[in-house]
Amino acid sequence: MALVLVLLLWSSGAWAGSSSAVSVRVCQGSESPSGFFTLRCSSRALTQVPAAVPVHTVRLLLDRNLLRSVPPNAFAHLHRLETLDLSHNKLSSLDPGCFRGLSGSLRFLDLSSNQLSVLELASLGGLQARTNLTHNPWHCNCSTQEALPELQLDPLSLNDVICQSSNIPNLGAVGAPVLVLVQDWDLCESVRKQVDLVMLLTMGVWFLALVLFFFFYVHQNQVHAQRHLQYIKTMHMNPDMEPEPEPTQD
Repeated sequence: MALVLVLLLWSSGAWAGSSSAVSVRVCQGSESPSGFFTLRCSSRALTQVPAAVPVHTVRLLLDRNLLRSVPPNAFAHLHRLETLDLSHNKLSSLDPGCFRGLSGSLRFLDLSSNQLSVLELASLGGLQARTNLTHNPWHCNCSTQEALPELQLDPLSLNDVICQSSNIPNLGAVGAPVLVLVQDWDLCESVRKQVDLVMLLTMGVWFLALVLFFFFYVHQNQVHAQRHLQYIKTMHMNPDMEPEPEPTQD
């Protein structure tokens, strides 16, 4: 049986020492029969991440608030956290170390519908969670390309993670899915990866032409050698046969 807990701990003085206690008291918690604790802080006009989230929280819902950033170690004590919803906020940056402590537990991270433009490896902290990055004004650059492989992007959202700006805006990057762009380009050097493929194909064609010419040359030599051998055999069988005159030039 679900146990609904309205967190009024600030009024009781349990978390009186926390500057975020005012934020936590408006959240609502529930515990499933299996012991999974969910803390719902959705649509509470929060401007900062609560610091006093219970350590046994498995699902933390901070969606539809006014968060502009996620500070370092914001969730470091939540070692059981599996789902973190930060969607529909005003996040424009993720501080280095903001997800520290979650790499071993977090399974789903929702960052959709924010104002994020750049991903940094230092912010991800080795996360392996399935992540939703849709509806953000992504700027596709080198750091984005380096950070994306660290995440397991939500398969249902891949085509909706769009480059709103890029270091290569005049070459079809703006408006393209981020995943497609980073596959085709080396954004750290602004060089199209397909150039290497074209060079490889060109070298392959030249190599194939060389092999074909070699086999043609060998075949022609074999034909010439067989004709010469046949002529010699004919001369031995007919010793009185005069050799054919050598062709002369006029």
